[in-house]
Amino acid sequence: MPRTSTTIGNSHLVIDTAMARPDATTIVERKGLGHPDTLADHLAERLSRAYSHHTVERFGAVLHHNFDKLALLGGASEVRYGGGRMTAPVRVLVNGRAAPMCGGERIPVEEIVEAEVRAFFGERLPEVSDHLDIVFNITSNSSPGAVLTGDEAPDRTRWFNPRSIEDLRERRVRLSNDTSLGTGWAPENTFESFVRELVNHFSGDSEFTRTHAWCGSDVKLMGYWDGEQADVVLCVPQKSRLVASRSEYVRNTESVLAECHRLADLRLPGAGARFRLNARDVPEKDELYLTYSGSSIESGDEGVVGRGNRVNGLITPLRPMNLEGANGKNPVYHVGKLYNIAARRLAERLHEATGEHAEVHLVSATGQRLDQPWRVLVRLSSPDAAMDKVQALVEETLSEFPALTDELVSDGIVLS
Repeated sequence: MPRTSTTIGNSHLVIDTAMARPDATTIVERKGLGHPDTLADHLAERLSRAYSHHTVERFGAVLHHNFDKLALLGGASEVRYGGGRMTAPVRVLVNGRAAPMCGGERIPVEEIVEAEVRAFFGERLPEVSDHLDIVFNITSNSSPGAVLTGDEAPDRTRWFNPRSIEDLRERRVRLSNDTSLGTGWAPENTFESFVRELVNHFSGDSEFTRTHAWCGSDVKLMGYWDGEQADVVLCVPQKSRLVASRSEYVRNTESVLAECHRLADLRLPGAGARFRLNARDVPEKDELYLTYSGSSIESGDEGVVGRGNRVNGLITPLRPMNLEGANGKNPVYHVGKLYNIAARRLAERLHEATGEHAEVHLVSATGQRLDQPWRVLVRLSSPDAAMDKVQALVEETLSEFPALTDELVSDGIVLS
């Protein structure tokens, strides 16, 4: 595999070409909008954006915060044909940090968080929205490194208690908050795109869910593809108050399977496709994926940021990926968020430029400039990629971090 090494600023760039193209064999998983892990991810990101909006409006800058350790602890419910109810609330553990003041002005952190939590569940799972127990564990403690040597408070202690936005170091230079990495690749194959579309079709707003109100959103798919045959295990819940009997539940599953085959015929033409739906069902014992709200969060299941879909919306064990939980991280300097987005974008640009598979890894060193990663590894299947063009695309992507922050704060990027 030919290799080129160079530097961009303080970044060491390695470009490998003529790497093997990914094998057709694909294993891919996606968790839908009502899955507890997806709920945790999306809620954490919503809290980050709401806090960011408030501080930008009031002070002109995103103040320090992170909500990426948020967790949801499942409640309890009773389910019966044609009815059901919540019997214990879902506990929302809001773990994180946020500056509570700036220049003597109080920031209503808990009020912002509670309003967003209730609005989020009102939109995503209305049956649960009146059954929430919100637990706040939001601190303003500084990170390690604030060594006391005299009467003056170390600068680091002001990160979460700034006297003004001038106490924010990133106003002068943006440094990586951690030693971590971001990973991206392109393009998706046909089956990976199909998996995303199918899960969105059943868990989000679609013609199917608008005309089949019993369809719940806690959808999960695991798929295997060998280039010719798709084999899929799919879970799609039903809402109990809209399902009057066991036979009606069974008819609804038949509708889901028919829709799966219809979409497979459109998106995977000429390929074989097998679907196994709600594999744990035992209809004769009324053990069914029947829920009150459409999500297992109502009955003991938990959701934690970072356990679900990656930044590209998929879980792909045969592709390069990392374990960073991007949702809820600070959009200004948290590399676990920014580098994953940037790596994916760079891979897509490299794919467009070369017409071949591209893979990107951005590795940070804590305290080093955000736009100058410690290591940049680019791997291309193209044997004759123009090195100057590749380097230019790397430099272009690394120059975009301030704009990337603005895009995140303005809701212009959907994660997972």
